[in-house]
Amino acid sequence: MTAITNDLTLGDLLKYEEENLYSRNQVTVVSGQNLKLGTVIGRVSATQKVKALDPSATDGSEVAAGVVLQSIDASAAEKTNGLIVSRQAIVADHALVWPVAITTEEKTAAIAQLEAIGVLVRQGV
Repeated sequence: MTAITNDLTLGDLLKYEEENLYSRNQVTVVSGQNLKLGTVIGRVSATQKVKALDPSATDGSEVAAGVVLQSIDASAAEKTNGLIVSRQAIVADHALVWPVAITTEEKTAAIAQLEAIGVLVRQGV
């Protein structure tokens, strides 16, 4: 028997946001990125463009700045229509996408960075 699995949806990830799209931002995603729904992102300081969180970076993307609300394929070229949640929201921990090699300490720091901007990470929601 084959197990049936479904991809996560926005409802699995986003548990609360302010009205009138206050919690959301449209962003430009750096070329070479293929970000899935729920990816924790960082903002490149020099350009204000975003890419997947990279705790070992020194360009600003080592600081969590939001969570991707829709998959964004910028593999071939940067995309200017990326949608993230970056304030006054609650997201489910099980739906977040982290870098493969992230350590427990780095993840804890990133969650604290998200919470500092008003994106609360909750377990079991």
